Amino acid sequence: MKPKSRLINTALIALFFILPGQADAGERFEPGTPYYFDSFEPARKPWDPGQKKNYEEVFKNYLFFEIIFSPSGKEITVNRYIQNNKKDREQYLLNPDGSLTNKRDNL
Repeated sequence: MKPKSRLINTALIALFFILPGQADAGERFEPGTPYYFDSFEPARKPWDPGQKKNYEEVFKNYLFFEIIFSPSGKEITVNRYIQNNKKDREQYLLNPDGSLTNKRDNL
């Protein structure tokens, strides 16, 4: 391999790890499977769901979030739980720039 093409390959690999876009979040999770998180920050850009936890880890918390990815990986459903009771549900679109758009705001 020539040094120039090796440099390009190295740069592309580095870019892959440095700029993990929002689309990657949808690809890291099985569609339709609930994932649990301590927090949910939809205004974060690029949005990343953070460290997933199992149900037993979040069950003891006062507040936790359940996120379910759509089969397309372009939408998520977020259920908010307080004292282990579902309080509300919101749906978001995963935008190409890594941000989220609340579906109710998009109507």
